[in-house]
Amino acid sequence: MPSSWVIQVLTLSSLIGLASSEANAQDKQQPILSESVLLEKIEAGAQKGPFQPDWNSLEKYKIPTWYQDAKFGIFIHWGAYSVPAFGSEWYPRWMYIDKKTWRGNTYAHHAKTYGLHKDFGYKDFIPLLTGDNFNAAQWVKLFKDAGARYVVPVAEHHDGFAMYDSNLTRWNAVDMGPKRDIIGLLEKETRKAGLKFGVSSHRAFNWAYFPRKPHFDNVNPHYFDLYGRDHEFLYADDVYDLSKPWPPQDMVFKNHWLARTGELVEKYHPDLIWFDFGISPIWVKSYDTNPFQKHLKKFAAYYYNDAAKNHQEVVLNYKLNAFPENAAVLDIERGKLAGIRPLLWQTDTCVSFNSWGHIRDQHYKPVNLIVDDLVDIVSKNGVLLLNVCPKPDGSIPQMEQDMLRKIGGWLKMNGEAIYETRPWLTYGEGPSVTIEGEKQEEKNKGFTAQDIRFTTRGDTLYAIILGWPEERQVLIKSLAKKDNGTLKNVRRIKLLGSEDSVKWKQTSTSLKVILPEKSPCDFAVVLKIE
Repeated sequence: MPSSWVIQVLTLSSLIGLASSEANAQDKQQPILSESVLLEKIEAGAQKGPFQPDWNSLEKYKIPTWYQDAKFGIFIHWGAYSVPAFGSEWYPRWMYIDKKTWRGNTYAHHAKTYGLHKDFGYKDFIPLLTGDNFNAAQWVKLFKDAGARYVVPVAEHHDGFAMYDSNLTRWNAVDMGPKRDIIGLLEKETRKAGLKFGVSSHRAFNWAYFPRKPHFDNVNPHYFDLYGRDHEFLYADDVYDLSKPWPPQDMVFKNHWLARTGELVEKYHPDLIWFDFGISPIWVKSYDTNPFQKHLKKFAAYYYNDAAKNHQEVVLNYKLNAFPENAAVLDIERGKLAGIRPLLWQTDTCVSFNSWGHIRDQHYKPVNLIVDDLVDIVSKNGVLLLNVCPKPDGSIPQMEQDMLRKIGGWLKMNGEAIYETRPWLTYGEGPSVTIEGEKQEEKNKGFTAQDIRFTTRGDTLYAIILGWPEERQVLIKSLAKKDNGTLKNVRRIKLLGSEDSVKWKQTSTSLKVILPEKSPCDFAVVLKIE
């Protein structure tokens, strides 16, 4: 822990940096795209084009082929919450809640490490997000080496700090912190590399994110444009309880949200936009009862129409019940589905179990588990968005780099069984059962060598074995020879990555395959069946 004099230096440097940043913000020229101008553009754009701001019209949306083919993307959580490197990316919220959780007592840790909350608040971490070692080209090269086909950095988390060049808030990465347009730099390098570019917006929960007490810095009206406006419910003793409904966002907040999100479209024209849960409070059971629905309809129509005007095919991700399932693409956080979903869907998860942002005690997942999950998700008509956690200086931890390169090595050998594939008659077979739904991933046990997943590409079937069987024998019951002709006779089998021949026999009970002596890779192995 820093000694008291170090804390004082940190606090002083933070305040100096903040004062300087505020001066820069005040000296900034008048914004070209003000909130009123953006709202007018969004209103007009929502009415002009193939889509209208109503559910019937929005349900005519078609998922682009590029997204169906991509299968694997990289998510990036990097912000001022990376600086304390404690607990999780929700440090900004939990530092204001005096309560012990499974991640520890963030409130007590903050007071002991940085001082009283009135003297060193969340805002004071922003100058410490230096990004000294941030290099967008190096990041994107790593992601491409990992086999990713799209990249989605967090444009703004619940904390209210924009990682882009925003004209709507002084709390942005150009005027403060890294002093660079992080989203703009990543957008440029991602597209240069031939990958699709997306952004995520978590802003909608800023409304209820920062708990208040009279002695906190966040009750100062000068900082409401970061922490959000003051509301009585933010002072409640049980404000930490997300199962308790918070009052729906008012029109002022929702209009500002709409303008902030529209600004991302106007500046970067992302191929994908990912929304967190705040656009549909967790107690809402239907998109028709969602108090946010009017703004969601308007934004979706504007975004889809803007894309059509620019001959761009785009994706809008939603969670829970924010949209009708045909109007956008369902995303399941840290969870999967138990079977094939006719409509494409997405899992978003992280390289670690315990945080989306950089912390010192990451509990990293085995790479084998990530590869198996990718295979399982793709076999069920899904795609995987995998998150990494850069440090405050903009470097990606070596462990995470190594993990990504191992995934990329596997995809380089076996990618034809993943990219541009579609589900088969069944997703697979084997003893492992998936507990489906949001945030259920830790309840699912790892897969075994008896677990097999299927994908198809044209007339080729891929059987992906999620482990190397000790006996080198694989029995695929789904490929038993059928008298009714529903399954064609197998003509040829190849083990991807291996030059060794594969012995096999198709019977009325299974396709029996004898594998070579040595596995061609460290993770799942793929049988290419024709």
